[in-house]
Amino acid sequence: MDTSSVISESSTHGGTERNEENKMFEYFGWVYHIGVNSIGHDYCHLRFLFIRGKCVAMYKRDPHEHPGIKPIRQGVVGPTLVVEDLGCRKINNADLHVIRFYNRLDESKKGEVACATAGEAQRWIEAFDHAKQQAEYELTSGGSARDKLNKAGEINLEGHRPRMRRYASGLKKFIRIGQGPETLLRQSSKFCSTDGFEVESGDAFDPHQWKCVRTMAGIRVFEDVSNRKNGKGVLAKSVGVIDATADSVFEVFLNTEQQKRYEWDMLMGDLELVESYDGHYDVVYGTYDPKYLTRWHSKRDFVFSRQWFRGQDGTYTILQFPAIHKKKPPRSGYRRTKINPSTWEIRNLNTPMGSNRPRCLVTHTLEIHSASWCRWKNNQTSKFENSIPYALLCQVAGLKEYIGANPAVHQLQQYATTDVHSKISEASMTSAEYGKAEVQDEFYDAIAAESSTSDEESDEELDQQEHKVTLKNISGAITTLDLKKTAAPDKSKELDPDVTPVTIDASGLHGSLNKGKDDSDTNCWTSPSGKGFMVRGKNYLKDNSKIVGGDPLFKLIAVDWLKVNKPVDKIALHHKSLVQSEAGKKLPFILVFNLQVPAKPNYSLVHYFASDRPINKDSLLAKFLDGNNAFRDSRFKLIPSIIEGYWMVKRAVGTKACMMGKAVTCNYFRQDNFLEIDVDIGSSSVARSVVGLVLGYVTSLVVDLAILIEAKEEEELPEYILGTVRLNRVRLESAVQLED
Repeated sequence: MDTSSVISESSTHGGTERNEENKMFEYFGWVYHIGVNSIGHDYCHLRFLFIRGKCVAMYKRDPHEHPGIKPIRQGVVGPTLVVEDLGCRKINNADLHVIRFYNRLDESKKGEVACATAGEAQRWIEAFDHAKQQAEYELTSGGSARDKLNKAGEINLEGHRPRMRRYASGLKKFIRIGQGPETLLRQSSKFCSTDGFEVESGDAFDPHQWKCVRTMAGIRVFEDVSNRKNGKGVLAKSVGVIDATADSVFEVFLNTEQQKRYEWDMLMGDLELVESYDGHYDVVYGTYDPKYLTRWHSKRDFVFSRQWFRGQDGTYTILQFPAIHKKKPPRSGYRRTKINPSTWEIRNLNTPMGSNRPRCLVTHTLEIHSASWCRWKNNQTSKFENSIPYALLCQVAGLKEYIGANPAVHQLQQYATTDVHSKISEASMTSAEYGKAEVQDEFYDAIAAESSTSDEESDEELDQQEHKVTLKNISGAITTLDLKKTAAPDKSKELDPDVTPVTIDASGLHGSLNKGKDDSDTNCWTSPSGKGFMVRGKNYLKDNSKIVGGDPLFKLIAVDWLKVNKPVDKIALHHKSLVQSEAGKKLPFILVFNLQVPAKPNYSLVHYFASDRPINKDSLLAKFLDGNNAFRDSRFKLIPSIIEGYWMVKRAVGTKACMMGKAVTCNYFRQDNFLEIDVDIGSSSVARSVVGLVLGYVTSLVVDLAILIEAKEEEELPEYILGTVRLNRVRLESAVQLED
C-alpha cells in the first residue's frame, strides 16, 4: 500500500483566494468505506472523502478530475462526533487501518472507514478534529438559531471564543491525505528533526544512561551502563537513521511476508501470523536461521506477541514479548525457545534545510543474557557476532540497507507537484450545498447508511489511477532543554490575589490509599516536586525551549484506590467522597482527577488536589474550569514517568506528554467548589493494552504523574504544573470496594 501523504499549499490560484475569504481547511483523499449491507454481506468500497470546514462529502470518483460529479453521501461534523482508531484489520486479504465514527451521545450511530497505513489513519483523525473545532467555532460565534437549537442538548455553548477566532483565522490550507487510490488486490511496494536526534527529547527525565560501545553497518550500538543487572545481563540498543518516513518503516517492519522479510532480516525470515487482536496486538510464530545456533540445537522455533501504538507525535512504539499460543504447540524436531524481550521505536526526524528527503530514527532495545557481551564489547572475542542477540541488533542495519536500496523510496521525490488551483473551488461544495448540508444528517449517520446495489456496481467502473504527488515535509525546530530555569506557578495570576490563603490541614483528609512517609514505603502515594518534568518555557513559541517544572500549584491532599463494578463518573458526589466531607466543603477549590482503569474488576484511582485560595476569574485555569469540553480536551495534559520498574514498561509508557482529551474520553463535571475530570482509559484500545501491561508489573513500579494545562498563547507561558503524584508499588488487592 502507498504510505505517503502530502500537505500541499496552493499559491495564488483562485482556490486559495476563495479559501482565504471563507477561512476553511479542506482535506481530501481516498479511503475505504467498510460496513455491512442490507442482506448482511460485508462491503469495502474505495471512496474519495472530502472535508471542507465542518462539512463532509463522499464521492465515487475524485471530484477534482470529475467536476460535475455529485457526492453519494454528505453530512456535517457535529461537536459530539468521536473518531476512534481501531488499529489494523484484515480486509479482503489486505491489512488496513480502521477508524470509527460515532456520536458520543448515541453510540448506535456509527460508521467505519479504513486507510492504507496507520499514519494516514491518524491524519484523517486529525482532519476530523479540525472539522469538529470548526463546528465548535460556528456554534460559539453565531450560527443559525435552528442549528443552535438542534445542538443545544449536545454541547455547552459557552466556549473559549478568542481561541476559536484565532483558530478560524488560520484555516487557509489544502491538505491531501494519502496518495490513492489503491486497490485491495494489489499492494504497492512504494514507501514513502533536527540534527539533534541524539538526545531523546521527552517531558520527563529518562533514568537510562546509554553509552555507545560499537558502530557497525551504519548503526550505533549502546549499552545501558546504569542497568547492568549484577553482571547477569545487559540492556542494549541499536540506533540508526533511515531515509524514509516512520510510517514506511513501520509498515515494512510489521510485514511478515517471507520474501520481503528475507531481504532485510537475516535472523527471522520465516514468520507466520498466528492471530490478531483489536488492531494493535498480534501473535507471531517463527524459526531462527541455523547459522546462529549451535550444532546441538540447529532447529529452534519461537512464539512471540507484538503490541504497537502510535504516539500523538507520530512515533511508533512496538513491544515484543515471548508468548505461548494453543495454535502453535511444540513442533517435532524443533526446540521451543524464548525470544529476547525487545522494543522498537520509530520516530520521524525533521528534514534538514535544502533537502526534501524524509528521515526517521529507528531504535531497537533488547535484553541480552549473554556472558560473551562484555568480552565482545572489549574486543576480547568475536563469539558474540555469531549469536542471536547480535543478529537482533543488526536488524536495524538490515532495515536501513533494504530501504536504502529500494528505488521506490526515492521515486516519490521525483513526482511532480500536485497543483491545487481553482478546480478545488469547483469541486468543493457550493454555498447553497453547504447550507443544505447543515440541516442533513450528521456525518456518522451518512457514512453508516447501507451500501446500495448501484454503489457496488459502479465500483467496477472506477479508474484505479496513481496520483503523482510531492512529498513535502514540515520541518520543526530543535527542542531546547533549559535545565537552569524552573517554571514556578505565578499564584497571583491563577489564584485570586485579593483573598487571604487558608491553611490546608491534610491531617483530617484521608483517602483509601495511604500517604507514604518516605521512598521506602510501598502501596502508598507521595507528592514529588515538579523538577522531574519539563514544561514549556516563556519563549516556547519562538524557540521551542522547555524548562524544569516548579512546585505544583495545587496540593495533593488524598488518593482513593477503589474497586468498582463498572467505570464511575461524578465520584465526587459519592457520600463517602472527601469532597462531601465537612473539611472538603470548606476548601476554596478541589480538583478531582479520576483515572478509570479497565481490568477485571475495574478500578478507579482518584486524586484530590486542593488550592488555598479561589481561582482567579481572569486566568487560564478559570477558562479551563468553566470552558466547554472541546476547550478542555484541547488543553488537558498529563506527563507520565516510570521512576522504577521493568524497562519494557518504561518504554511502553514513555516520557512524552499526552493530550488526554485526544487520546481517551474525558468527562468533566463542574459544581460548587470543585471540578472533576473522569478519564476513561478503556475508551481507547491502545490505552487499554498499555494499562494491561502496567498492571502486570504494578507492584514493582514507582510511577510519577504530572497534570497541567497546555499553554498555547504567549501570555499563558511559561506553563506550570497543576499537581503531581508518585505511586509507589501499589497492590491491586488493596483497592477498596466502592459502595453504592
